[in-house]
Amino acid sequence: MEKRDYYEVLGLQKGASDDEIKKAYRKMAKKYHPDLNPDDPEAEAKFKEVNEANQVLSDPDKRAKYDQFGFAGVDPSYGAGSGAGGFGGFSGGFDGVDLSDIFGDIFGGMGGFGGSRSSGGNANAPRRGTDIAVQLDISFMEACKGVSHDITVNRVEDCPDCNGTGAKAGTTAKTCPDCKGSGRVSVQQRTMFGSMMSQRPCTKCGGKGKIIENPCPKCSGSGKVNMRKTVSVKVPAGIDNGMTLNVRGQGNVGSNGGPRGDLKVRITVRKDPMFEREDYNIWIDFPITYAQAALGAEIEVPTIDGKVSYNVPAGTQPGTVFRLRGKGVQKLQRNEGDRGDQMVRINVEVPKNLSKKQKDALQAFEDTLEPKNYEKRSSFFSKFRDMFGK
Repeated sequence: MEKRDYYEVLGLQKGASDDEIKKAYRKMAKKYHPDLNPDDPEAEAKFKEVNEANQVLSDPDKRAKYDQFGFAGVDPSYGAGSGAGGFGGFSGGFDGVDLSDIFGDIFGGMGGFGGSRSSGGNANAPRRGTDIAVQLDISFMEACKGVSHDITVNRVEDCPDCNGTGAKAGTTAKTCPDCKGSGRVSVQQRTMFGSMMSQRPCTKCGGKGKIIENPCPKCSGSGKVNMRKTVSVKVPAGIDNGMTLNVRGQGNVGSNGGPRGDLKVRITVRKDPMFEREDYNIWIDFPITYAQAALGAEIEVPTIDGKVSYNVPAGTQPGTVFRLRGKGVQKLQRNEGDRGDQMVRINVEVPKNLSKKQKDALQAFEDTLEPKNYEKRSSFFSKFRDMFGK
């Protein structure tokens, strides 16, 4: 088969970046991989062609020679090895090449070709500590006004005896000779596709990169201990039931100088016997007497700020809602004083357990009333008569 330009094989333009070459190679290798195209000689040939192009273009020296001299500038043995023989004999092109990225994409990281990919990375790289989740129970008024609480948590700290090294005081950990401190080792495997390289956690040091010969007795060589700590948490005014407060840097300690995790405080707000919250508004049911509703009255209404006076107008009906502006809950992340309202729902209470004298007085009063005194009642029975007649 006549050789095609290597850039053309990968669908690239001359001058493509290393990252573009890598992405194009992975894409084409997946497309033409024999396991995804069984019994397809053309796909097998294209797979070889893609691999050959990648080996040249991903190598800076070979790529420079190819760009200047074309195929004549490439090592003849490389070209012959990559283009000759059936797929089973095509091994030279894979030797020393780590294809874990490609096969991880094709096989979902199941490890069928030298083990799954791992995100272990450098054992000495800084790692952020994990978060801690706790629950804090507060009162309705504390949620409205804000409050500071001291919370005691169990969290991971650097061992105070060894300062987090894991080694007994006066001793030091040694760099693992197998992985040279990286925590990972390269493993070469021979498969039906040739030799492939993959990386695995170092078994000698357990992926830590260091070997502790004299472990610290307090932390047993882990470098970490569980300790009880008290953290002061400021709960902002306006927080609501079920919200989570994130306290940065108060979680478990990190590794290798990495930052601490966070403390996640989930808020539970106890119900109030009088007030009910709806978003940033507060509702309250206020009972008044029959006479207060009919004649009007000045009442004192409880709010989260204390008592306020309100004039109930004469003829107020049951279920009427009055609004006290700015007497609700402080809005989160808004200017102080930016609050919801308090809604006052009026309940007219009908008196019970009347004496004979009271009943007679009420009946005498009722006898003095006319239809015009009852607007809703008059309207209702007018419709009633229209529907059913007298």
